[in-house]
Amino acid sequence: MTSSTSLDRNPRVRITDVEVLSSAWYVLRRTTFDYRHRDGRWTTEQRETYDRGNGATVLLYDRAGGTVLLTRQFRYPVYVNDHPDGMFLETAAGLLDADDAETAIRREAEEETGVRIGELEHVFDVYTSPGSVTERLHCYAAPYDPAARGAGGGLAEEGEDIEVVELPFAKALAMIETGEITDAKTILLLQWAALRGPFRPTT
Repeated sequence: MTSSTSLDRNPRVRITDVEVLSSAWYVLRRTTFDYRHRDGRWTTEQRETYDRGNGATVLLYDRAGGTVLLTRQFRYPVYVNDHPDGMFLETAAGLLDADDAETAIRREAEEETGVRIGELEHVFDVYTSPGSVTERLHCYAAPYDPAARGAGGGLAEEGEDIEVVELPFAKALAMIETGEITDAKTILLLQWAALRGPFRPTT
């Protein structure tokens, strides 16, 4: 399991069986549990959960220049679900693996965008697909210096082919409305930046 916390925290849930269905890439489990409804009835339920570990993401911004730094890469799951070409525009992100969230996002940001993060702000943690995926995503924001960027692009040995995309912040926000940005974590961080973050109104 992603978490080492025991699963007896909710007296309305009694887990009776856990079966591993697949572990070829990450781990897909089918769990059987008894659940007590609000009216007192107990029923037996089954759920499948996909455990790929927890992740982290970061919105890189240049307040003075009014820009944000995003990535574009091919995402097969969105390609098979009606995304036009699968070339997905999003904030830099990655799995924690064995690292803590801050260490992981510093690593991922440098690999993907060429930015070595200094100051780092934790914004919030979210579950982006709580009906089936266990992943908790740690969301950060950090300033970047356009003159100090490296190449980025991801790790070729891991099959990554990542384009670094610098956008005016106003354009990135508008791309949510046009459907050019449809990634949940990116939308959340862009809206945070507009409302409470580096691009919030000053008057």
